[in-house]
Amino acid sequence: MFACAPKCSYQAKFINMANKNYPAESQQLYSQPTRVELLSPQTNINQKPRWGKLMLLMAIATTLGGAVSTGYCIGVINAPSKFMKIWCNQTLHDNYGSNLSETGLDLLWSSIVSVFLVGGAIGSLGGAGAANKFGRKACYLICGGLFTVGAVLFFFCRAANSVEMLLIGRFIVGLASGLVTATLPMYLSEVAPLALRGTLGVFCGVGVTGGVVVAQVCSLADVFGTADLWHYALSAYMGLIIVGYLPSYLFPESPKFLYIVKGNRAAARRELQRLRGEDAEELIAQELAEMEAETNAKKQTSRFCDVLRDSRYLLPLVIVCCFHGGQQLSGINAIFYYSVSIFEKAGLSTANAQWANLGAGCLNLAVSLMGPWLMASCNRRTLMMFSCALCSVFLFTIAFVLYYIDFVSWFASACIFCIMGYIFFYQFGLGPIPYFIGSELFEVAPRSVAMSMGSLASWTCNFIIGISFPSVQNAWGAFVFLPFSITCVLLCLLTKFYLPETRGRDPSEVAPLVSKGFRSKVK
Repeated sequence: MFACAPKCSYQAKFINMANKNYPAESQQLYSQPTRVELLSPQTNINQKPRWGKLMLLMAIATTLGGAVSTGYCIGVINAPSKFMKIWCNQTLHDNYGSNLSETGLDLLWSSIVSVFLVGGAIGSLGGAGAANKFGRKACYLICGGLFTVGAVLFFFCRAANSVEMLLIGRFIVGLASGLVTATLPMYLSEVAPLALRGTLGVFCGVGVTGGVVVAQVCSLADVFGTADLWHYALSAYMGLIIVGYLPSYLFPESPKFLYIVKGNRAAARRELQRLRGEDAEELIAQELAEMEAETNAKKQTSRFCDVLRDSRYLLPLVIVCCFHGGQQLSGINAIFYYSVSIFEKAGLSTANAQWANLGAGCLNLAVSLMGPWLMASCNRRTLMMFSCALCSVFLFTIAFVLYYIDFVSWFASACIFCIMGYIFFYQFGLGPIPYFIGSELFEVAPRSVAMSMGSLASWTCNFIIGISFPSVQNAWGAFVFLPFSITCVLLCLLTKFYLPETRGRDPSEVAPLVSKGFRSKVK
């Protein structure tokens, strides 16, 4: 069904060693060129991905502690909202003697919901500077500290009768979530060998999707979604934090960050040995040589403003931001927001409609688990265009069916089918690819800025959807899904004309293909 890329043969890169202070390991590699020249496509190291124990532990733990916690904070606020509104109103009356009107209460609640998105945007914006100053691993640890502070505020806000603690907690976990989406995919892709970079890069998207489902379960009325236990629901992700951060002292720093950004060759080699194993000297030497070539190929900047001004990065920045923003503007969150009422129109009770909504979330998670396999075996361009095209068709069909749902009896069932179809094909490309495409388009120095800008675009568009969707829905009715369909069409066209195939290619090979802006030729 999908066109898979052919296996790429390794092209040995020889660099002029004269007048350059290359590390001893690079000199040793290039002093024996015949050893590299004899590598054939069949014996190419990049075609033999190895899942070391440390890399597997790191992928699972960081996904649980960072990505799943992010998804949890996104999804947990919806189900217990009616109980939380009552508590907020009563607390403000007890503390300040004021009774909020229905409009005032809605404004307060929208602030509680949206302050998380504001925190996410700010955290994304600061991700570039934090990743280059403190390192990728340090950013992960900072996220854990922020998540923990937020959980403490959530747990004690009810006992302290403080709406302010709830607001501050939501802002803090928003900061952590924005930092996670900006830095975690970059961290995972940089510790992975070339053949596994797409596979590890998709872990963040899978984790966020899984976190939303976990939150939906924990916030059910049969679990913590009650008037007395909602604060437990908000803080229950601390279990994920504990599991994800306990082994963090074992995690390596990104070898590429150490080598290219910090210039610490010895530390980069040590971390590569831990990740690849002591018996993988040939693979380690190859990766170090590629880092050296990337370092000396041309002067690169990692400063935020310099990256934004550099014309070489215009097109890849547009692609990254459009993919991240388009992921939100494709309507995935609006679909989940609207699905309960659709299920009710199909004849389900409110309780059963909520369970059906949970089923839709489980489908979203189940398909997302195919992501690592899809990214390892299929081309990015094919998956993205296939996903966008089918999502566009399903969204258009949802709008059409919803408009006539009261006139044709079986249109209610058709609408449910279209919602499930959209969710299914969303996770083929539109869901996972935006999370890591920046790490495949950008070399190490400007990568943190690109990932930060993409994450900022995602949180900003998420905020726009959250604020505007109910009003636009009331004004447009079923036609509210047409802009989402158009967004998917535009993303499909952007992919077709401007996204080069990145699977199996090092970023140093991809970057020149998009360096001429919109005059670049896709290969």
